[in-house]
Amino acid sequence: MEKKNVFRNDNQIDYGVILPVFLLCLVGLASLYVALFHSHNLAESANPMRGVLKQGVWYVVGIIAVAIIMRIRSKMLWLLTPYIYGLGLVVMALLVRFYDPVIAASTGSRNWFSFGAFTVQPAELMKIAMIMMLALVVTKHNGSYRERTLQTDGLLIGKMLAVTLPVIILVLLQEDFGTMLVFLAIFGGIFLMSGISWKIVVPVIATFVVIGAGTIFLVLTDGGRAFLENIGLFSEYQFKRIDSWLDPFHDIQGSSGQVAKSIMAIGSGGMFGKGFNVSDVYVPVRESDMIFSVIGENFGFVGSTFVILLYFILIYRMIRVCFDTNNEFYTYIATGIIMMILFHVFENIGANIGLLPLTGIPLPFISQGGSSLLSNMIGIGLILSMRYHAVEQPQETTRSSRRSRR
Repeated sequence: MEKKNVFRNDNQIDYGVILPVFLLCLVGLASLYVALFHSHNLAESANPMRGVLKQGVWYVVGIIAVAIIMRIRSKMLWLLTPYIYGLGLVVMALLVRFYDPVIAASTGSRNWFSFGAFTVQPAELMKIAMIMMLALVVTKHNGSYRERTLQTDGLLIGKMLAVTLPVIILVLLQEDFGTMLVFLAIFGGIFLMSGISWKIVVPVIATFVVIGAGTIFLVLTDGGRAFLENIGLFSEYQFKRIDSWLDPFHDIQGSSGQVAKSIMAIGSGGMFGKGFNVSDVYVPVRESDMIFSVIGENFGFVGSTFVILLYFILIYRMIRVCFDTNNEFYTYIATGIIMMILFHVFENIGANIGLLPLTGIPLPFISQGGSSLLSNMIGIGLILSMRYHAVEQPQETTRSSRRSRR
């Protein structure tokens, strides 16, 4: 009997999610090899396979994480979530004091721990922790308040903000504006899916639009920039990135060189690209933030479109899992993961082609970096777990629902 159950669960593995992730990982390894081979760092260009193998190790770690997390039942995730979130906050708080000063000097953000040659970015893993905690809070609330009113919706918003604001504050203390935007995107996605009345949602969206428009206006004026810098929302290097977005070619040899050269590299690839491992345009930090420029130059419009199509397929398959599961806790987790990956893809590719400001956000499953890759792999493991344990519902949710019906 036990063998039949195992066989049944193995048939519930969603290969429609696994396949695009696998292909994106292959694209990542090939693109990383090209980026390192043509790097101006002599140590990297002399032995690009070393960096590729290092990233390959992270892929293996990620696959192991997927295999383990996929088999964790929702009840166990439910119980572990507060501890994972709490531990994440502690680590993020420690980072404010014990960050790597060398990386901070080169990136402008204090968001890395360093242990010899090994580095880790806790904010990447905190994304998963916050997604799980928001999912738990919303599921508990909805189980306790089956009849929705403006008062109960207001209470839910307060609970969600209580989870999100500590993370946002810690990220701002690390001066990592790009990562803060990812957390806001995660919050926004779960907020919209939580069932909150449109009488609240519409004014909230309107408020954010007004704040966004006001911020853009301030960024475009000298007085506004001085104000934003004085209150600590923006720093000089962030203003330079905005200037590079507004006019990528205003300082090719300086602050806007990265974006300008990325646009030139992608444009030079034409329809079908120049071929594998051909690079005539040097783009700084190409192995991480600007990895899409490698794809555009080597494989052209066709190859770039194929990569974007893989992301669309992945997002579509994850949305399908959302609709197929009857577990509310899982649904909110999936919503957060979808928003996280979608925002990363949109922002990274948008920055590479000059559509959006550069924020240092990596391209999921492709950019170099173990912390980001592991975070995305954990997210995929959680998505696969939904199919693997499709009929499960956390006990606490069931109890809350029963109490509300009495």
